[in-house]
This record gives sequence, structure tokens and C-alpha cells, in this order.
Amino acid sequence: MATVLSDPTVAPPRTGTVRRRPRVATARPNRLGTVVLLIGALYCLLPVAWVLTASTKSANELFSTLTFAPSTHLWDNIRQLSAYRGGLYWRWMANTALYAGVGALASTLVSAMAGYGLAKFVFPGKKAVFNVILAGVLVPGVVLAIPQYLLLAKVGLTNTYWSVLLPSTISPYGIYLARIYAAASVPDDVIEAARTDGAREWRVFSSISVPMMMPGLVTVFLFQFVAIWNNFMLPYIMLGNDRLFPITVGLSGLLNQGASQPAMYTSVITGALLSVVPLGALFLTLQRYWQVDLAAGAVKA
Repeated sequence: MATVLSDPTVAPPRTGTVRRRPRVATARPNRLGTVVLLIGALYCLLPVAWVLTASTKSANELFSTLTFAPSTHLWDNIRQLSAYRGGLYWRWMANTALYAGVGALASTLVSAMAGYGLAKFVFPGKKAVFNVILAGVLVPGVVLAIPQYLLLAKVGLTNTYWSVLLPSTISPYGIYLARIYAAASVPDDVIEAARTDGAREWRVFSSISVPMMMPGLVTVFLFQFVAIWNNFMLPYIMLGNDRLFPITVGLSGLLNQGASQPAMYTSVITGALLSVVPLGALFLTLQRYWQVDLAAGAVKA
């Protein structure tokens, strides 16, 4: 007679009993919070919807039709805007790309070096320097615009590209972020190992530390790029030649002309719509980096 050997380590199944699944706690949605978020989203999206619909209207339809009723004159408005003073609008766009692109790259490099130095080196007055930079985060840029204008006027750089680029290279907030990210993402052991192998300090920074800091530096670049792209006061004070204007100052001039020429309002709205397209493209292109950085920062902080 065959016998079945049972494994003593396996518990025999219980008969007549129903195994219950453990209860999983499910978070109930907060209705009040959801309503507040929906109101906030509506508040932010309504102006965007208005710009989208208003840019499709002709000058006669802009104030005579329903506010959010679209029309079919978007291409005509773009052609009218492009023809303004021989394509001056696209020159403003190119100037803005130059100010924002070069300024953000230079600011990111300065922030990376300063943040890395503050995080990984010990020197006298380090804490005082960091406190001064931290205080600089709280100072509005508008307050510094007039002193910067006086300084650059002394050396004859006002009304040039340098008058906008040079003040944009220093960002206390970027240095602050780079310092925090360098302290969290670059281990001291890796730096010591590289020094032991004979690497110089610049090699350690450029070949080892910068790749580790790259997600944080992308975030610094994006913040600075958007800040320079939307900056109005600094170029408004520094520049007098409209061929050097960025898009913000140029559209402001067009808006002032709308008081005597109402047809210019459609050009201003169409120009505002086109001016956000590069920002959206940049965010979509680099979202892989800054989303990772924001998620990591939520844990590291």
C-alpha cells in the first residue's frame, strides 16, 4: 500500500475556514481640498483660454463677440505681427532667446561652482558667505535694478546686450539650490577617492561632481531661463534701443500703441501667445530631468 509522506514544514490546509484578506486602508478624497484645487486650476487656466481664443479674432471681433468664442483669423494676425516694422517682433524673440539661453547657462555654471564650493570645501567665513547668499534670495530683483544700472552706466555698458546678460549671471536662489543638491548628491568618499588617484580639483568637479549634480542643475537652468524670459524691469531700465528689446518690453510698447491704434491689440495678444511656445517646448523637452529632480528633492530634503 502506497503511503504519502507529508512535509512537516508545510502547515496542512484548514478545512471549513475562509481566509480573509487583510484590510487595506484607503484614503478618502478631501472634497474641500478638491474644490479648492479646481478653483485654483480654473483661475490659472481662464486667462490662457482667453489668450487662445482672442488671438484667433480680428480687430473688429475682439471686443464685439463673445469672450471665449473662437474665430478664424489666427494666421492673419500672425502675418500682421510678422510684418510689423520689417519683422521686429521676431527680432525681439531672438533677443529674448539670447538673453534667456546665455544668461541661464552662465548662471547655472556660476551656481554649480559656488554651490559645490560651499558644500564641499572648508574655508574661513564660509557660514557668513552662505548667510549673505541666503539673504540675497529674499531681496527682490526690482530693488537691485537701479544700482545695477548706475554701475553699468559707469563703465558704458548700458543699452547693450551685456547690460542684461551680466546681471543675469548671478542668482542667489540658484546658488542655494546647487549647494543643497551638491551636499546631498556628491559623497565625500568619492571626492577623496578621486583626489587619492591624482585628479585635480577642476577634474573632480567637472568629470565627477557635475554629472552627479546634473538633475539639480537642470532645475536651476529652467528656473533661471523662465525668470530671464519673463523679466521686464531690468531690460526696461537698461535698454533704450527697441532693436535690443526682449519680448516683454517689446510687447509693452505695442500695448501702449493700442491706445491710439486699437488694431494693435490683436498683435499684442498674438505675440503673447507665440512667446510662451518656446517655454512650453523647453519644459516638455527637459521634463525627464526636472521631474526626477523634484521627486528626489522631496525625499532628500
